[in-house]
Amino acid sequence: MKQHLLIVRFSALGDILMAVPVIDALARQYPELQITVVSRPFVGSIIQLLPNNVSFYSVDLKNYRGTRGLNQLCKELSKLNPTMLADFHNVLRTIYIRSKLRLKKIKTSHIHKDRKVRRRFITSKVKVQQKTSFELYAQCLKELGFDVEIDWHQRFSLLKTETREKLDAIGVAPFAAHKGKIFPLEKMEEVVANLSEHHKVFLFGAGNYEKQILDLWESKYSNVESVVDKLPNMAEELRLISQLQAMLTMDSGNMHLASLAGIPVISIWGATHPLGGFLAWGQSLQTVVQCDLPCRPCSIYGNKTCRYGDWHCLNDITNNTVIKKIEETILQNKN
Repeated sequence: MKQHLLIVRFSALGDILMAVPVIDALARQYPELQITVVSRPFVGSIIQLLPNNVSFYSVDLKNYRGTRGLNQLCKELSKLNPTMLADFHNVLRTIYIRSKLRLKKIKTSHIHKDRKVRRRFITSKVKVQQKTSFELYAQCLKELGFDVEIDWHQRFSLLKTETREKLDAIGVAPFAAHKGKIFPLEKMEEVVANLSEHHKVFLFGAGNYEKQILDLWESKYSNVESVVDKLPNMAEELRLISQLQAMLTMDSGNMHLASLAGIPVISIWGATHPLGGFLAWGQSLQTVVQCDLPCRPCSIYGNKTCRYGDWHCLNDITNNTVIKKIEETILQNKN
């Protein structure tokens, strides 16, 4: 019987996108394996760019609330006739799903987040590289018998076969899920204004709040364009990003999206730290902007309130530091 693997990951965007290079490597190294990625609707256009043995099963969690909803989802997933399930999320919802499917003799595995190690990383402030999400996903697959080789240093792009003209343009994605990961907007606006004097600047974001701010910046500065709600899906965002010289982001989903496009990504880090395991695919500390403060990192996910109330980790980063890092990165990439 042909093996059919379900890979389940519902959120957050960055975590889903970090699974993509691992799934791509799996699909290419095991071409006879049928793979179905079970995730949120908005990532479907990205998953469809993967090899032909990968398919996508869209799940809007609003339609599967409570135990009754999860039972319905389990029935639907069972009808796909999987032989294995890899839980890339390991939260209560996915634990329930994999437990139900295991009763049907479906082999399962799940990621091991090792929260104790992560807590020590935060409390000790000893900045040593933690296991990356890429490694955790690969280990989960290994437990099912798939020894996937991933090369962190290899440039990865879902658009390898597409040739698109490079633009003299820079992308800027100034938002993240939590305040502890967002460079002050008044300073970011100044960065955008400066960059627009020499480059076309595309602004990336989502939702009404972000759209209002980015539309305002677009109206104030020539050579600046917000693409919020102007592109039909995430794959088209990826295609535009692939044409840019570089992308400026926070520790956010857009950092991971831009990295899949195979371009240099300059990322600003505040409460979190790039050694915590969430630095994007193919990126390095050379393109990271951060302050070396004794209180950093104070959070793995950036969702905690600053104990001092001043967010020095972000406010102490100067506009000139950010702009200089962008220009240096573009110049190095051209050479």
